[in-house]
This record gives sequence, structure tokens and C-alpha cells, in this order.
Amino acid sequence: MAVTRELLLALPKAELHVHLDGSLRPATLIELARERGQPLPVWEPDALARHMVASDTRSLEEYLAHFDTILSVLQDAAAIERVAYELAEDNARENVRYLEVRFSPALNTRDGLTPAEAVDASLRGLARAEERFSIDTELIVCGLRNLDPSTTRMLADLAVSYKGNGVVAFDLAGAEHGHPAKEHQEAFQAVANAELGVTAHAGEGDGPDSIRQALRYCHAHRIGHGTRLREDTDLMRYVKDLRIPLEVCITSNVQTGAVPSYDEHPIRSYFDQGLVVTLNTDNRLVSGTTLTDEYWKAHRHLGFTWPELQQVAHMGFQSAFLPQAEKVALLERVELEMGGLL
Repeated sequence: MAVTRELLLALPKAELHVHLDGSLRPATLIELARERGQPLPVWEPDALARHMVASDTRSLEEYLAHFDTILSVLQDAAAIERVAYELAEDNARENVRYLEVRFSPALNTRDGLTPAEAVDASLRGLARAEERFSIDTELIVCGLRNLDPSTTRMLADLAVSYKGNGVVAFDLAGAEHGHPAKEHQEAFQAVANAELGVTAHAGEGDGPDSIRQALRYCHAHRIGHGTRLREDTDLMRYVKDLRIPLEVCITSNVQTGAVPSYDEHPIRSYFDQGLVVTLNTDNRLVSGTTLTDEYWKAHRHLGFTWPELQQVAHMGFQSAFLPQAEKVALLERVELEMGGLL
């Protein structure tokens, strides 16, 4: 079956790795900046979209610098709720049936908002989108490697307090090199004790030992990116045997320098060797991408066929941080929808 963008748009998809504060609509960023008196480099939506894309970055740290402008307008509940709602709407319009949104509420407190208020605002936005669109949503709270471990512990406790009320997992994000996961193990032990889901960014801005630490000290159930896993065959075998999903983001991995080009991305070899791989956007604005774009790149640059892309989509739903009964019901609906595309 010929793979087209239209077919990939119609494919029911799961998005497991997307940052709320990296995925604003350019027009929304402009409106929020005007309302809050924040400066922007340009004020026309198309020009701003081009400016915000990390097209000339060479490292994860340079990529993350693009968030400074965005965070300036996400310091109140109304802005966070709006952005969460629009992110779910944008995903629903490309047939994303299940969406896990992540962000670190520690970055939204400059003007007096509490981390809990930031979480509440994002959950309100997602809930409104669920009422209007055909999409299921959940939230992941992020700790940040470059912040003090006490802040990570505070955020972990916050995530645990929302278990069963919209938060399904805790994450470790931020600059990877020089900020080892083991420094934050106390926070992740608290999350593990509460039996909340865990994912961790690893193997993107640092080598495979970063992945090993995410598994050993953070008790990660999934790995965000995992791009450099191929450098350690024993660890790769372990990840494969334990069926630990990789949250792959092709475009941002090129932009952060984790891989030199789309054609050389290791997701092709990971898939061929039987690892669990999922496709995700990371940041729709900063990476200038959509989930349909990521599937298209997997096809055009890495030779993924239609049956293989269906399998990747299926693995995305299988890897969701959902109770088993809910996951089975979701998969049944998705499989019926996929069957209708043949």
C-alpha cells in the first residue's frame, strides 16, 4: 500500500513525548506576549514560526535555549490552560487518539503561580479539549536535571499527589551532560514507592550510561529518546528483553546533534532488531514538526513501510501509561480504525 501524507494523517496515533512549553501555536505566542507585555523577536506568525525552530542548533543545550521566549508568556494559569487546550486540539486534528503532555511546573512560578496551580491549569485545558474532541489525554510532570535535587523531590511529590487525577507519570528532563540521573534518585524512589509511571530523558545529550542511570536510579519504565543506546550492545539487549519503550523524536534528535541526519537515525535498526519504539514530536514549535511529519520522515528517510508504521503506531498505544483495562479498550478502538484504512 502506497504511503502518503494523507494516509499517515488518517492513521490513529499516540503521542507520548511532547512538551507543553515547546508546542505553542505561533499566533498564540504572539497574542500571549502582547497581552502580557513580553518582547518577541518578530511579530508575524509565519516569521515567528521560522525563528522559533531550532534549525541552527548543534547541541541539546542550544536547543533548550529556545524555551526562554516561550516561558516568558507561560507564567499564569490562563495562558497554561489555553496552551494545553490548543495542544490537544492540534493533536486531535491529526488523529492522535491518545496524548501524554509533559512539562515542569517549576518553570511557571516567576510571577507567583504555584506548581500545583500550573498543573491544575494544564489539566483544565486538557479536560476541555477531551470534551470537545475525540482524544484521550494525560499529564506527565517533569523534574529537571539542572535544578537542585530538592526541587526534583518537590515535583515528584506533586506528581504523586495527582496520581489518579490526571497525572500518570514523572519524568527527568533538562540538560543531560554533566547532570547525572543518580543525583535525583531520592525523588524517583518516592515515585516508585507510590507506583506512579516513570519516564526519563536519556541517551540524547549524553551517552548510554545516562540510559543505564535512568533505569537503575530512576526506575524508568520508558526512555525519552534513547538515541545513543546503540553504543552499548549489552544495554541495548537489556532494553529489548525487558520491552522498555523508546520515545523516539527524529526531528529534534537531528536538531540537538544526537544524530547527524534523518537518514542516519537509529530507529530503523532499533525496530529491525525488535526493540519497542514509538514516534513522537518532542516540541511542535521548537522542532517545527507534527506527529504526521515524524511518521512521514520515518517513511521517506528510513524506509518504514505502511505495515511497519502501523506497527509503530500500535506500539505507541501499547506503551501508554494507562491501566491495562483502559489500554485494551483503547487498542480495540484503534485497531478497528486502522482496519478501516486498508
